[in-house]
Amino acid sequence: MTPGPPVPPPAMVPPGPPPGRALLAGKVVVITAAAGTGIGSAAARRCLDEGAQVVVSDHHERRLAAVRDELAQAHGGRVCSQRCDVTDPGEVEGLVAAAVRHFGRIDVFINNAGLGGTGSVLELTDEDWLRVLDVTLNGTFRCTRAALGQMVRQGHGGAVVNNASVLGWRAQPGQAHYAAAKAGVMALTRCAALDVARYGIRVNAVAPSLATHPFLAKVTSEELLAELARGEAFGRAAQPWEVATVIAFLASDYASYLTGEVISVSSQHP
Repeated sequence: MTPGPPVPPPAMVPPGPPPGRALLAGKVVVITAAAGTGIGSAAARRCLDEGAQVVVSDHHERRLAAVRDELAQAHGGRVCSQRCDVTDPGEVEGLVAAAVRHFGRIDVFINNAGLGGTGSVLELTDEDWLRVLDVTLNGTFRCTRAALGQMVRQGHGGAVVNNASVLGWRAQPGQAHYAAAKAGVMALTRCAALDVARYGIRVNAVAPSLATHPFLAKVTSEELLAELARGEAFGRAAQPWEVATVIAFLASDYASYLTGEVISVSSQHP
C-alpha cells in the first residue's frame, strides 16, 4: 500500500509562560526594537521576570513610551528607555551611553531590530535591498560593535544575543533580502564571538522559524501565515515569549560555555 501525503498536525494550544527563576538577577540588559508586541517586547518582559534591569529601545517614540510606562508600572525603577534608530551610528552610541549613565554598566545586549518584507529578486530594487540590509544586518553590527566595546572597557565579561531567523538557513520565495541579512547576522555572531572570547564575552543568536504577533500579521498575508504554521510540528506558530525564554537562557550564566552558536527556536519538520 502506497502511503499518502503526510497529514498536517492539528494546531496545539500553546502553554503559558513559565515563572521567572532569577536567571538574570542583578544584570543590566539593553534590548533594541522592544516596543510593540513582538519578540523584543517579550524579551523585555522575560528579562524583567528573571530579575534584570532593562533598557528598552526603539525608533518609534510613541510606542516606546507606552511600553516603558507599562513595564515601569509593574517593575518600577528597573526599567528605562532610550530612543534609537539602529541605522544611525550616533544614536547607537547614544543608546549605550544612556544605559551606562542610568544603570552604570551593560551586562547583556539583545539585538532584536530587523526589517522584513516580501519581493522577488526579479522585482527588488536597490533601495528595497539596502533598506532591509541596513536595519537587519548593519544595525546588528553597529549595536554589537558598540556593546562589545563597552563590555571590554568594563572588564567583567558580558553577553550579546542576536535575533536571526531560520531563513538564514532555509529558502523561501520572496525573502532573498531578509534571508541574506539574517544569514549575515549568523556569520557576524560566529565571528564576533571569536573576536571577544578572550575577554570572557559571549555572542550567540536565536533563529526563530515563525513567531506570531500583530505586526507580523500586518505585513504578511493570513494565508501564508497559516501555511507556515501548518509546516510546524506543533501545527502552530511560536508565541513571542517562547523565543524570549531562549534569549534569556543565552543571556544567562546557564549558557556560560556557549558562544558563536545559533540556536534554532523552531518546531518545523522537513
